Amino acid sequence: MSTPDAPTGSTPFYRQLSPTCGLRVSPVALGTLTFGRGEELTHMGDLDADRAAEMLSRAHEAGINLIDTANLYGRGVAEEVVAAALKKLDHAEDFLITTKARMVIGDGPNDGGASRWHLLREVDRSLARLGRDHIDLFYLHQWDGQTPLEETLETMDTLVRSGKIRYYGVSNYMGWQLQKSLRVCEAHGFVKPVAQQILYSAYTRTAEYEQIPAALDAGISTQPWSPLNMGLLTGKWRRGQQPDGPARLKDGTGQEMRVPDWDRLYDVVDALEEVAGRHGATIPQVALAWTLTRPGVHNTAVAARNLDQLEDLLGYAALELTEEDRTAIDRVGRPEIMYPHWHQADMAGERLGAADRDIIGTIGEQVAGQFGARG
Repeated sequence: MSTPDAPTGSTPFYRQLSPTCGLRVSPVALGTLTFGRGEELTHMGDLDADRAAEMLSRAHEAGINLIDTANLYGRGVAEEVVAAALKKLDHAEDFLITTKARMVIGDGPNDGGASRWHLLREVDRSLARLGRDHIDLFYLHQWDGQTPLEETLETMDTLVRSGKIRYYGVSNYMGWQLQKSLRVCEAHGFVKPVAQQILYSAYTRTAEYEQIPAALDAGISTQPWSPLNMGLLTGKWRRGQQPDGPARLKDGTGQEMRVPDWDRLYDVVDALEEVAGRHGATIPQVALAWTLTRPGVHNTAVAARNLDQLEDLLGYAALELTEEDRTAIDRVGRPEIMYPHWHQADMAGERLGAADRDIIGTIGEQVAGQFGARG
């Protein structure tokens, strides 16, 4: 399979970041967990500026226009590497940059959280490290259960109106936390978040219970992080087999991804391999292509350790999954039926809305198959 030619700015290749904003982004954002040197999270990778520049140059050729980073990655080192790498490129201004803050990045009492003090400081620090006067997309990296939500969202409103950030979203929020954030914004006239970034893949699909329906209902987009489950869906992890070389999962057990059912994980990998065989593709390409077909998903962030890995991932764009392909992957990866989803599917399935039709409707098929549909 050959990697497709780089798209032009007018091609349908690009998607709106979200239905609620006009920014156009590539379906894939290049993640920077692998950018750094000798600091925190370096088991993910330690690309220096020269190698990062090679990666960004190839991504640009393939039409990728979004870089995903965070102040947490190497405690700011990834942002510094992004800035240094972009200085080596002639087309640096073509890239949009996403970064994040909220996580604990120091030992001080205010070195974490979503307070006004912490967020304003971290945005300024990120801008200095990135060498830019604005952040294109900023994510609140996690929920803060102690800072008043009005304080957090008023701060985001101020940052957007000041021009320091163009758009913002939330990351790793529960469905009710996202909805509450939107209600607070409406009540106070604050600028609203436009996207959510969450863990979602062909194996990790608990987001289908609440997070994705909540976003669909609100009309904002979902950007999955780690659609390959930190490497678990690359084909390197199989029954009785683990990677011999470097792996992004630092302890070699997959514990960082909280894998509760290894048999189901291996079943998903087998299904991905079966589909890949039909198309002459690779398992990572299929996993990435499947994620981008899911309801509400507009864009996904991927990272690579080297150019070979990136080259392989870019092949997703030449892959068109059939309904049979999607069903084969969906069938083995569906999440467990939980209350009240099975009850709604069983007792109220005649009035499903747009936000729950794809999720509860699918669960309804399971209910019918396992327990028999009610007459």
